[in-house]
Amino acid sequence: MNHELKETLALLEGALQMEGESVSVVDEAKLKKNISRLVDLSVTGSGAQQGIARFLGRASALALGIIPASIYDLYMARGRGEVPLTFTVPAINLRVLPFTAAKAVFRAAKKIDAKALILEIARSEIGYTAQRPAEYVTAILAAAIAEGYRGPVFLQGDHFQVSAARYESDPEAELQALRDLTLEAIRAGIYNIDVDTSTLVNIDLPTIPEQQALNSSLSAILTAYIRSIEPKNITVSVGGEIGEVGKHNSTEPELRAYMDQFNAELETIAPGAAGLSKISIQTGTSHGGVVLPDGSIASVSISFETLLNLSREARAKYGLAGTVQHGASTLPEEVFDKFVEAEACEVHLATNFMNMFYNVVPEDLRAEMYAYLEKNHAHERKPNWTDEQFYYKTRKRALGPFKKEIYALPDSFKEELGKIWEAKFDSLFHLLGLKGTSEYVEKFITPHPAPPRLSEYLGGEADAEDVSDLAD
Repeated sequence: MNHELKETLALLEGALQMEGESVSVVDEAKLKKNISRLVDLSVTGSGAQQGIARFLGRASALALGIIPASIYDLYMARGRGEVPLTFTVPAINLRVLPFTAAKAVFRAAKKIDAKALILEIARSEIGYTAQRPAEYVTAILAAAIAEGYRGPVFLQGDHFQVSAARYESDPEAELQALRDLTLEAIRAGIYNIDVDTSTLVNIDLPTIPEQQALNSSLSAILTAYIRSIEPKNITVSVGGEIGEVGKHNSTEPELRAYMDQFNAELETIAPGAAGLSKISIQTGTSHGGVVLPDGSIASVSISFETLLNLSREARAKYGLAGTVQHGASTLPEEVFDKFVEAEACEVHLATNFMNMFYNVVPEDLRAEMYAYLEKNHAHERKPNWTDEQFYYKTRKRALGPFKKEIYALPDSFKEELGKIWEAKFDSLFHLLGLKGTSEYVEKFITPHPAPPRLSEYLGGEADAEDVSDLAD
């Protein structure tokens, strides 16, 4: 391992110095120049060198004051009315080329002094993009280094979701899979976790409390587990969810039933433990949008009134930051300022950034990826789908199998794609009111560095799992 460590440090041309497991940056310019080498090793390296690259990426970020952090205290301040309701935090899923995409995020953020933003990856995405948490975190922190971004970086586990089918078959095994993933994520520096057991809501039961009972109970159990493993001085921001995206719109009685039962259960199993910071609801969207036969995306009717009413209820009665909107990236840009008007605390954005990649990826590579889908995912095709609908709905599943080919694309392609992404982030950040939000982050967030341990990066990666029935 000493040989691999020396080789990896040599790639950085003397930018870093190590004493034991303590890493210091002795030449930031050289680190910026060579940081992409660490990202490449993190993605395509093997054995110890891959783990070393991830360790060095995180340790060098900490040395520069780039600190994985929880957004919990900012959200609690919002719940207390100490933060103005003038912005909605974007939670951005970077499924493809996350180093390139995150650089675009940080460039856009720096222009407007914005720091209230989250970069996230869902349990499903970890599977089909073949990105474990440590790899994803490395790409994000390396991007912050490359762009000279400083301060807390909010990394999130999105939709750490229970598979209803697997839970029915073996409840404890499915819960243990979520515990294992959560531990892996927190060890990697992900201190914001969206617990999603809404797949187990049973609307066939006679009363709303009964419908939400299992959802509430399991959310509390998983939150108590998070509290038992979170690092010292860090309160992980935990989000709950009361309705699966794509189902019926959420209601105030559902919110109250879920929260009352959640709080009671958490107090029973973990007295005094911090609870939720936000609540995800359903307002009429679907993950990835509804694709029409010609490949275009159907317009949808979002209930901003539901967002507004439930945000106010969540703050007034439970002290939460507000409600969270999922499945929004494919919506028309002109509606994004309405999330701020509806007092949503967070909006999740994913599919459209992947779409933008597919719009410009070299045609020969796209053809190979689509041929892979035809061969390996034809069973997902519905009888009435056109080719456009099939490719649109399944093409996320080609990202993992073609990850190395995607990373091998020329720097010129990545630079051009980065500019396209940056322009989109410029627009969205403006509409979501992010300008100047560093003021509130700096006021309420005191990041606590949790130094990584090299040994935790050398144990190999978790096995891949079937994520075909999980949400994004």
